[in-house]
Amino acid sequence: MIVASLSLIAVGAADLVRQFFPAQRRWIGYAMLALLTIVLGAGVDGGVAVFVAISVAALWLLTMPADGTGRGGFWPVAALAVLCSSAIAAFAPRIGAGYFADLFISSGAFEGVGVDLALLVVGVGVFLLESSNVIVRTALRSEDAPPREATQPAATAAAAPTLKGGRLIGPLERILVFALTLAGAYTLLAAVLAAKGIVRFPEISRDTDTGGRAEYFLVGSLVSWVIALACAALVWWASGITPV
Repeated sequence: MIVASLSLIAVGAADLVRQFFPAQRRWIGYAMLALLTIVLGAGVDGGVAVFVAISVAALWLLTMPADGTGRGGFWPVAALAVLCSSAIAAFAPRIGAGYFADLFISSGAFEGVGVDLALLVVGVGVFLLESSNVIVRTALRSEDAPPREATQPAATAAAAPTLKGGRLIGPLERILVFALTLAGAYTLLAAVLAAKGIVRFPEISRDTDTGGRAEYFLVGSLVSWVIALACAALVWWASGITPV
């Protein structure tokens, strides 16, 4: 399981570096990330998992451009999913392993939760922030969703607000869907998903006959929700807890 945990942390953190570090200094962020991954792996007896995680993050950056224009499409996503699933299936979670694991257990913050599972939850959380945005952009590119402004005549587009805030709303929404799914709060989860549609309805209702804006919203939202639900299912599987 530690391979899946460290890989998700490395991939998610690498995308955050790519997004928020200036291009000229991005290599510094990547170097710091590699060093932190090595330190974290050493602290939990990660061993080979550290180098697997760094390699996976490097391949992810090469095959999944931040703007979603990668030629590989969803193959890198599928490969990452297979890697994480295989790592969880092949290796049982460890309760204690390494210095950081001992500190985690001695703190007593989460009784009965092993360090591998805790790191998996952290990795999923980091992955849901920016890496999932990259996947959503790839989905929109693959569907040839037209730009938001291009779906309306010039006069209408100038008068109507565009769908803004996706870069911030998307990660917050995925974290919320992930947390509510793990908590089994399905009624509240349904309310949150419905609320998003209600909030966006005035903008979507002004869409033209082409349906470009509605398609943009639906594709982006559905892909985002699927990612969050898949991550919740991965944690459920790793923990051995049967969903209620």
